[in-house]
Amino acid sequence: MNAPVASLPLLHVADLSLEFRTRSGTVFALENIAFSLNKGEMLGIVGESGSGKSVLAYSMLGISDGAARVTAGTAMFGGADLLKASEHELREIRGREVSMIFQSPRTALNPIRKVGHQIEDVLKRHAAVRGVDLRERAIDCLKRVRIPDPARRYDAYPFELSGGMCQRILIALALACQPSLLIADEPTTGLDVTTQAAIMELLSSLAAEQNMASILITHDLALAAQYCDRIAVMHAGHLIECGPAEEVLNAPHHPYTRRLIASTPHTAPSIAAMSPIPGNLPDLRRSDLPPCRYAGRCERFEAACNAAPLPEFAITPHHTVRCWNAE
Repeated sequence: MNAPVASLPLLHVADLSLEFRTRSGTVFALENIAFSLNKGEMLGIVGESGSGKSVLAYSMLGISDGAARVTAGTAMFGGADLLKASEHELREIRGREVSMIFQSPRTALNPIRKVGHQIEDVLKRHAAVRGVDLRERAIDCLKRVRIPDPARRYDAYPFELSGGMCQRILIALALACQPSLLIADEPTTGLDVTTQAAIMELLSSLAAEQNMASILITHDLALAAQYCDRIAVMHAGHLIECGPAEEVLNAPHHPYTRRLIASTPHTAPSIAAMSPIPGNLPDLRRSDLPPCRYAGRCERFEAACNAAPLPEFAITPHHTVRCWNAE
């Protein structure tokens, strides 16, 4: 009898590189990004502002700035390469098979259109719902994200709702067509702690109901630790460490991951015990960027760190790190 064939990941990104052509020079925003995501799994992407987390998500969905250009790599999703798909093909995929929750719900929603009508727009475009069924389906979407009195909220405008309620509307929009993959970009930014917890519990439970894969982009390591199955750490356009959440956070091997964890309030017993990351992100317009973009900030730097290409070591079968001096 033949051995069972392992199922393919829902999303497999390999060697993805992206640059921006600007008046002040070319910004080498992403370089050789690689990761996989399985059905029902939540991957947390963490790192400083400017590390490329959102740029990575936008590149896969084909919604990057006009100055962006993918120079290499693949992003295989359901047998199709998202990076090579036409705009028409991407429009069919976005909203139906892959959805995204953007930062700042108040700016992501149309301020002069009722929220129920905005959900209907998605249903008409991707689910072919028409006529009298539209309102009922839109209200059902509001019920799923636990909006109180959904029939009344259907007629509300975004400015009439709280920040947490607007975030639930965005989730309803994203999940209206029950996508296979949800990308949540800082979904709890600007919300109070109680509302943050409610939003994450909602996302987690809905993902479990649909066996939906999720990518959580966040600065909050505690949030990633609580809800994510795996964590990918980004620094200056490089994905430098990836593995099970518990392993990465409790036994990090890249010097930057260690510094990132030490600089987080949740992991320090007091403010005085927090250890800031030295230096700044490198200028990604430099034509002489080193193989390791953390080299200029790293206390473990050696001459060998300038050797290219940057290696990837398997700490365990599911935990990898890109570093010459992994601890």
